[in-house]
This record gives sequence, C-alpha cells and structure tokens, in this order.
Amino acid sequence: MTAVESHAVARPGRTDGAALQGKVAVVTGGASGLGRATALALAEAGARVVVADLDAEGGREVAEAIGGRFHACDVSDPDANRALVAFAQEQYGGIDIALLNAGVATGCGLGDDFDLARYRRAMGANLDGVVFGTHAVLPALRARGGGTIVATASLAGLAAVPLDPLYAANKHAVVGLARSLGPALAPQNVRFNAVCPGFAESRIIDPLRDMLSEQGLPVIPAQVVADTVLRIVTGDGTGECWFIQPGRDPEPFRFRKVPGPGKPDGI
Repeated sequence: MTAVESHAVARPGRTDGAALQGKVAVVTGGASGLGRATALALAEAGARVVVADLDAEGGREVAEAIGGRFHACDVSDPDANRALVAFAQEQYGGIDIALLNAGVATGCGLGDDFDLARYRRAMGANLDGVVFGTHAVLPALRARGGGTIVATASLAGLAAVPLDPLYAANKHAVVGLARSLGPALAPQNVRFNAVCPGFAESRIIDPLRDMLSEQGLPVIPAQVVADTVLRIVTGDGTGECWFIQPGRDPEPFRFRKVPGPGKPDGI
C-alpha cells in the first residue's frame, strides 16, 4: 500500500438516513470524485438526486446508477443554474438539498504564469458556482418551507496556501459565505454550511499524486467526504465549516478569538 492509498483518515459513522427518505437533492460536479460519492450516498439514504455536471457521459452514468436524473450545467453561468433548478422542480416537484460542489484547479499563479482565462475559469467554478447556485436554489428551498445548502470549500479555505494563492482565495470566499449566510438565512429555515476537505480523491489532485506519495501524505477517500456531507445535511447546524483532515474526526472548525466590531475579546 502506498502512502497515497493510506487509510489514515477517520471515517465518520454513517448517519441515520431516515430524514432523507423522499427528499430531493441537487449535486453539482456530480459526475466524479466528491460529487459522485455524495450523490451515491444521498441516493442510498433514500433521497432522489439530480446530478449536474459538464461531463455528460460521467454524469449520466452516475444518475443511471442511482435511479436519478442528469442535467448538464455550467455552474459559472447564472442562467444555467436557474435552468438546473427548474429541471429539478419539473422532475421531482421541488428541492430540499443542494450540494454546490463543482470545482476546478486554478492552474496559474499571480506572477509570470498568471493567465486571465484560467483565473476566470477557476473563480467561475469555485466561487461563482456557489454564489449563482445559492441564488438560483433559494426560491425553491423557500417554496418547500426550508432546506439545506452545503458548499464544497477546502482546507485551503481555512489556511494559507502559498503554492496556490488563487485557489485559497476562492475557497476562503466560500468559507466566508458559509459563515455569513448561515445566520442570515436561518429565519427562512434554510441552513448553509461548508465542507472543507484536505487532499481528497478527485480529479483536482491528479497532478499532485506523485508529490503526495513522495511526501507520504494520505489522500482522503471520497466516501469520507460524502459521509460528512450527510452528517451536515441531517444535522441542525448552520454557518459551519466542517474540516476533514487525516487522523481526525471531521467536525466544525472553531473560529476562536476572531476580532469583531465592539468585541475586543473576539467572536
């Protein structure tokens, strides 16, 4: 077993899926990696799932495997997000859960390698996809009397990432959205949380596999992330950012002693 195949990552216990029976979930970036694993877990727990992705072949394969529906969607396009929501409502009558998971690697930095097209692509998928997805799905959740949104951020949204500051920037933005939208949406009975995995099994880490193996860094199985998302969806927290790190049980990150206006001891 190589270091990359190590199972030194705590897998949370599976949640009681009774609360998900008959619920309707939309999963963006659902054709592979974390989105695929979560779509499978949601369906296993009794949810009806709409798989959304630009990868039509992979997305249809996942949807067929779980008896769900597939819809092609570019999450960086506001109209495409609205069309996805309309499709889910047409197919299943509404939406209860949205996993805004689609994401890509940055592929450039801020020095001589800066590439505007790559930058726009990364921000479009990783940040705009969450913003536009949230904007599109909120009316559908309100129509059901409430619901839950989980956005895929990253440990890169909780810590400095000198080797990829642009990825860290958009993932920090997702963390900020989760912490802010959680309490803002609570009066509407809508919960908003983020999941923040480290190096997890997905296409994004493909260029990093050799480096991770050489440094003995384990890759988090996609199922661990999926199980964590189910814990979030079936829980009652909001505004939380759940970290997933090798050797520790996933849990909400505690933002201790953060300076705040009028709060000298932090919030």
